[in-house]
Amino acid sequence: MDSCVVQLWGLHSHGCVFFSLASDERACNFNSVTMPPIKNRSVRLARFALVTRILFGLFLVGTGIMTMGFGINGYPVGDPLGDVGPFMLALEEVGYLTLGVGLLKAVAGDLMFCRRTTPLAILMTLSYAFNMLLYVIFFAHQYFVIGLLGFGACALLIYCQFDWYRPFFAGPTTVSIPGSREGEDAV
Repeated sequence: MDSCVVQLWGLHSHGCVFFSLASDERACNFNSVTMPPIKNRSVRLARFALVTRILFGLFLVGTGIMTMGFGINGYPVGDPLGDVGPFMLALEEVGYLTLGVGLLKAVAGDLMFCRRTTPLAILMTLSYAFNMLLYVIFFAHQYFVIGLLGFGACALLIYCQFDWYRPFFAGPTTVSIPGSREGEDAV
């Protein structure tokens, strides 16, 4: 056979590693990318990222609790005006969606306070930050600065923490699996 038989993604202590078992080594000759070990990954603009992370975390926790309150008690508006009114009423009718978004924001905000969980928290808030930006662009123009700051904080934190995300974008690498049988009867 001239093709790879089994290809598996695995996590190695030095980052993301691509495992390949093949009958012909040349058939699975992928570009090899060396990832820095986890302890050598750094945060760009560390002090600025710390301040941004704490402020964005406080923003997420505060607005998450407020959004959960809206999910439980309803929105405090009498007559919704303009294009936003039907949209907000539709969200309120669904019920659990507003409570779920608030819970996601509060949990992600809490995760921002721990250095180890920051990359996960940023990924959790990326879709929220993008939706918030679209919402203020198309509906709530008066909150455009807040939406832009929220999205900007998320984008800046992705840039600062990019060494933690680099394994997701790295190409597959070839490596032998310790303890595996290499030969004719390999899977």
